[in-house]
Amino acid sequence: MNQKMIAQNAIIKKGAKISQNVEIGDFCIIGENVEIEEGCKLYNNVTILGNTKIGKNTTIFPYAVLGTIPQDLKYEGEEVELIIGENNLIREHCMINPGTKGGINKTIIGNQNLLMAYVHIAHDCIIGNQCILANNATLGGHITIGDYVNIGGMTPVHQFVQIGDGAMIAGASALTQDIPPFCMAEGNRAIIRGLNKHRMRKLFSHEDIDFISQLYKKLFSGNAPIREVAQNEIINDPQNEYVLKICNFILQSQRGIPIRKGSLNE
Repeated sequence: MNQKMIAQNAIIKKGAKISQNVEIGDFCIIGENVEIEEGCKLYNNVTILGNTKIGKNTTIFPYAVLGTIPQDLKYEGEEVELIIGENNLIREHCMINPGTKGGINKTIIGNQNLLMAYVHIAHDCIIGNQCILANNATLGGHITIGDYVNIGGMTPVHQFVQIGDGAMIAGASALTQDIPPFCMAEGNRAIIRGLNKHRMRKLFSHEDIDFISQLYKKLFSGNAPIREVAQNEIINDPQNEYVLKICNFILQSQRGIPIRKGSLNE
């Protein structure tokens, strides 16, 4: 089938680019600078405005609002973008804002993500691939999230926080600091509790998991400052991809790593 299926009562502004095999339901509103690629499905009452691009085979559920101006008082009407990748599921009442000139001028969502109901993603965020944000997860501005990240329901994440690949943030937490790759954090305020081995088993061999676990213990279980340990690990093993990934994340952290003595599940 090579056609557009657009409800008669949907409002599609002149200039919008709608590819073939796109389904747009009742009472949707699509702005003039919106681009929707092939295979997308919009249920009823979806609003997409601004310079927004929706990648192939993305499904958007009722009352989602995408591309409206950022909730940032510094926004002055500058040209900004929202870029959403392919094969995403965006559930009911989600809100995703574009970027600002104070950030990177765009918000970017990768591929194959699940954004559950009432998820909010603020301006200038970058989300990787195959992430799950559960109901009411809320991201402040300028947040960067890697691939395979899970954020539990009712969890707010402070602006400028970075979350590494494969990390998990428990539901009903409040995250204000950076979480390195493959770590699991929980609490209000959230602190690192251990490794997200459930995700790691899907990504790595047993040998790799054992290596990362030992590196994790060196970084987080001793008395030495975590940045000092991370720097030493890079010096001692400068070619190992896991050492570089985890230790460089720690060294580049601007908000700090939330470690509390006695909080780790070894």
